Amino acid sequence: MTDPRAGPTGFIAFVQGNAPWLAAGALLTFLSSFGQTFFISVFAGEIRAAFGLSHSAWGGIYALGTTASAVAMIWAGGLTDRLRVRVLGPAVLIGLACACLFMALNPVVWLLPVVIFSLRLGGQGMTSHIAMVAMARWFVATRGRALSLATLGFSLGEAILPLCFVALMTVLDWRVLWGIAALIAIAGAPVLARLLRHERTPQSMSRINQGLGMNGRFWTRHEAMRHPLFWFMVPALLGPAAFNTAFFFQQVHYARINGWDHVDLVAMFPLYTAVATGVMVMSGWLLDRWGTPRIMPFYQLPLVLAFATFATADGLGAVMVGLVFLAMAQGFNTTLPNAFWAEFYGTAHIGSIKAMAAAIMVLGSAMGPGITGVLIDAGIGLDRQYLGVAAYFIAASALMGLGIRRARSALPA
Repeated sequence: MTDPRAGPTGFIAFVQGNAPWLAAGALLTFLSSFGQTFFISVFAGEIRAAFGLSHSAWGGIYALGTTASAVAMIWAGGLTDRLRVRVLGPAVLIGLACACLFMALNPVVWLLPVVIFSLRLGGQGMTSHIAMVAMARWFVATRGRALSLATLGFSLGEAILPLCFVALMTVLDWRVLWGIAALIAIAGAPVLARLLRHERTPQSMSRINQGLGMNGRFWTRHEAMRHPLFWFMVPALLGPAAFNTAFFFQQVHYARINGWDHVDLVAMFPLYTAVATGVMVMSGWLLDRWGTPRIMPFYQLPLVLAFATFATADGLGAVMVGLVFLAMAQGFNTTLPNAFWAEFYGTAHIGSIKAMAAAIMVLGSAMGPGITGVLIDAGIGLDRQYLGVAAYFIAASALMGLGIRRARSALPA
């Protein structure tokens, strides 16, 4: 068989030979967009106006719904260890479509946390979780490339959906647009079922086909959580989820306080997506050759430069530079953490282990908007906040590097 790591010809053969399963992963990550902050935040102004919410109230509601979804992910994410993707995936997409319809039809503010809970659990939580667990379990020697190709759906969603829906808001009511999102999500369910009519590696749920973790064994979620490495990783898990989310969540406010049109800021997002996509594909290649231990301690350092730039930006040109740094880190973030759990803890229980990590990241995505909203209402501007964020990522990277250095000697040869 041609080695998929051996140059362009091998890579093309790898893609052709695994096209249905890679496409299924990309479809899931694309449709997860409807529960991601970069999509929901497009409607922040309309939602606040419709329900009479301040920045802190909207941030609090978002944080409450997202935190609840993080708790639910601890249980729901473990379903990927018991149910096949072709069964669980379409069911989750139907649930996500119902959540979008819920947003379109909800008339009262007190149900808004439930709406956010549904969107975040179905989109950011389960839809993306299923895709990443499937890639980590189905592929071993080419795990990095499989992850990078499947996560192209994230990039496509980030590139086209905000711009398209911002443009459509000039001619359609925002609630109608959520109805359109529901139709797109539910249309994905039969497509996914068709792609996975023959799921890759039918024995993939069997331990005999699982990759081993540290000390040459399979780690359960409880064992992983008692290992020091897990807790060294927690600040690095929280950081991008919290503060990347906060940047996109506060995009309307960030543009307004700097005197820019929101559409001009959104127009730069395709550049962000292009850079993130390029780095994401490159990260898959690097991951297959070097493994996660060599790369992980450094991949969040561009976030230091990104938020320092956002804090001091005096024009959209500077914001563009910051978005490039943000995209570099995001490109690595879509592949490296997902491969990390499989490499260090094995794949037999990867669904439940990654579900805990996903819950932490979802919790981070709840904290970011909530914290920034409260600080804005308290008179602490985003420029000062983003300098603090830059300092946070320096500390998180140092902790992550220390934990990995202590644990890497236990990895199988």
